Amino acid sequence: MRIVFATDSDYEYIRDRDHHISESLILTKIKGNEIYILRNEDDSNIGWMRYGYFWDNTPFMNMIWIDQQYRGKGAGKQVVLFWENEMRKNGYNSIMTSTLANEEAQHFYRKLGYRDAGCVILENESLEIILTKTIL
Repeated sequence: MRIVFATDSDYEYIRDRDHHISESLILTKIKGNEIYILRNEDDSNIGWMRYGYFWDNTPFMNMIWIDQQYRGKGAGKQVVLFWENEMRKNGYNSIMTSTLANEEAQHFYRKLGYRDAGCVILENESLEIILTKTIL
């Protein structure tokens, strides 16, 4: 598997699967190199990871998507560790993410060293767990 920055040609792949971002922001994120594409050996897309910045100064992983047939094979872990290393190289020493309390992802992040830092309660939504990690 290879991890590369998304390009304009990845727009439809992301748009068709990422229902947590407005279509108009996808190209902005692509242009800002804030979406990584995961590619299989045959160069086909198998997933992506999208991030931004909390308080405009702390890298925040917004979304990881792995196509169903590739889940459970280490691609998610690989892209998270890749992103952490990139953020470290860019001078950051702390990163964040979040997940709903009713999602299994919280256990995935904790296994990777993320620690609970708080939560957000939104009306008619499950509890959103905020997780942080120091990457010195």
